[in-house]
Amino acid sequence: MRVLLKLVLDCDPDAAWRAIRSPAVLREVVTPWLDLSSLEPGGFPTQWSEGEHRVRALAFRSLPVGDEVIDLSFPTALSPGVRMMRDGGGGRSGIMAGLRDWDHRMAVSPDPGGSGGTLYRDRLIVRAGVLTPAIWYSIWAFWQWRGHRLRQLAPSWSFEPELSDRPQTAVASAHG
Repeated sequence: MRVLLKLVLDCDPDAAWRAIRSPAVLREVVTPWLDLSSLEPGGFPTQWSEGEHRVRALAFRSLPVGDEVIDLSFPTALSPGVRMMRDGGGGRSGIMAGLRDWDHRMAVSPDPGGSGGTLYRDRLIVRAGVLTPAIWYSIWAFWQWRGHRLRQLAPSWSFEPELSDRPQTAVASAHG
């Protein structure tokens, strides 16, 4: 099963890139239908890093429906100006275990239409064995909700470079 989104978000590409790498933003786009709680000792990071992140999925923010692994990589894009994040994880227990074959890719780039916004592309390929046709509509509908929430939230995103990303400047001190 394949689910696709292609949206122009009302924010600049740097802000969109920072947002899709944020566990807090992920939690905002899946609410109220789902929530995620971290199963890692330190909880959620501020920004996702490459590698595995164990989470528990909660239906309606309270009912545990299973554990999953978010297994992130940042593939090199084939086109200049495109940044991509890939989740190759999947469910490990409960209802989520049925979603083991999971390939979710998100890409951001400047809007080619010149709006100053971000072209956001999202592709999910998931297989759940014989249940795949039965769950297709619910996953498709959930992805439409994600798209709706991304559009709602994007205008509030801004890009604030981290201190390590900012150019170093010499600070002169006056002695007097």
